[in-house]
Amino acid sequence: MRDKWSSRSTFILAAIGSAVGLGNAWRFPGLAAKYGGGAFLFVYLIAMLVIGIPLLMLEISVSRHTKSGAPGSMRALNKHAEHVGWLGVSNGIGISIYYAAVFAWVIMMFFMSFKFMNMTGDNEAASTLWLKTIKTTGVVSGFKTIAWPVFGCLLLAWALCYLCIRNGTTTVGKVVKYTVSLPVICLLILAVRGFTMSGALSGVSKLFIPKWSALSDSNLWIDAIGQVFYSLSVAMAIMFAYGSFLDEKANIAVDAIIIAFSDMIISVLAGIVMFTTMAGVGMLDNMSASGISTAFIIYPQAIVNLSGSGVVNMLFAFTFYFCLITLAIDSLFSIIEGVSTAISDKFKLSKKKTTLTLCIVEGVISLIYVTGAGLAILDIVDYFINSYTLILTGILEVIVAGWFFKTSKILDQINRNTKNFRMPSWWFLPSIRIIAPTVLSGLFIWNIVNLVRGGGIYGKNDGYTLKANIVFGWVIILLIILSGLIIKAIVKYKSKSGYTEDDRTWDDFSDAE
Repeated sequence: MRDKWSSRSTFILAAIGSAVGLGNAWRFPGLAAKYGGGAFLFVYLIAMLVIGIPLLMLEISVSRHTKSGAPGSMRALNKHAEHVGWLGVSNGIGISIYYAAVFAWVIMMFFMSFKFMNMTGDNEAASTLWLKTIKTTGVVSGFKTIAWPVFGCLLLAWALCYLCIRNGTTTVGKVVKYTVSLPVICLLILAVRGFTMSGALSGVSKLFIPKWSALSDSNLWIDAIGQVFYSLSVAMAIMFAYGSFLDEKANIAVDAIIIAFSDMIISVLAGIVMFTTMAGVGMLDNMSASGISTAFIIYPQAIVNLSGSGVVNMLFAFTFYFCLITLAIDSLFSIIEGVSTAISDKFKLSKKKTTLTLCIVEGVISLIYVTGAGLAILDIVDYFINSYTLILTGILEVIVAGWFFKTSKILDQINRNTKNFRMPSWWFLPSIRIIAPTVLSGLFIWNIVNLVRGGGIYGKNDGYTLKANIVFGWVIILLIILSGLIIKAIVKYKSKSGYTEDDRTWDDFSDAE
């Protein structure tokens, strides 16, 4: 029997937990600082309304109808589109492997927060603590160097991930009550502290007062659209899985709005924390659009300058990294849930065993990130997946739904149980059929152009070798693109022993309980 959410609030909290991740805490504020504060918020809001919310509604409603993960849901729209769903699943596999490493770094910094007690005013020690501990070589070499603290924290990260989803919606429902509320509480505490610092108002003004001239910068629009796309957890099989566990009475139109705006509100709250704190210690101009740099190099410098008391600074560090832990955990386990749902649905496997196997296999692969080459490899893999296959998956999703299926049927699913608010056809249909595919295609082409300009057709101009970009960039992309064919070959092999695959399409599914 398929898992079901125990309540509407559980689903909303789980979806918010998936959407709200580390990018909200560190990349969103960095982009706001880079692009004129309020101007970035304005474009982000537009992108969320025009692209983010319709795409979120699309994935949740289709999977609720089909009671299937990403591949089954896409096949239901068009019998030739299952491959698109496997692209999303493969994105999830690639992302979760390196996201676990980032989660491990956050756990490690939490445990090492006591060290900030003796670093008051010592920017050099604070900024190098993380780099020295992970023993990075900065290049794709140094595999013989092992950072044992990261190794231990990585094992803990995967253990926590499995514990959170071992019984599907039952354990997820219990966990998200805390992993969604705790980071908000932590952010509020950090925000209160930020507001008490001198210069805090200058930080708030930089965040909210728009520099409208920034709107002429095409990079602002590209980054704002990208942030919305990545932040809402679309195109990586998560929302398909979560939607498939929904009750038939779910009000998708309203729930998706709640999820999207909660995601944005928490991002803005994180922005307030970052801007007030950095302004208070005189480092407002030091903010970076690089999340990893912000969390592990720049922000530690702010921590040691918060006060003259090492104890206060240490407590602030514990609170900050605990906040990041609660943000990271549900993002990681939601990705694994999306992958596990797709695989167990396809091959009629035990969900619990599939989840355990995934955590073990991905955990072994992720050990590459505990070596001295880990940071460099993560940089390459993250760049290629987020710049190419994730966006490509989104493009294909909306093309299939908008041009190879009767999109109004999806809209009917979205509005099935809603009373006070209905998703208007003038909003949803043009977005899915025209705006989203056009804008996402533009974003994809823009990334290709930057790739060619930056470092030729083989890789970006990042200082990494051609071999490194091919092995950890292009090979990863190729495996993701070929994932559907790999699954097809497995199905063909298994069919020899009597396996039959589910090939139902939209009209074969019933909306009855």
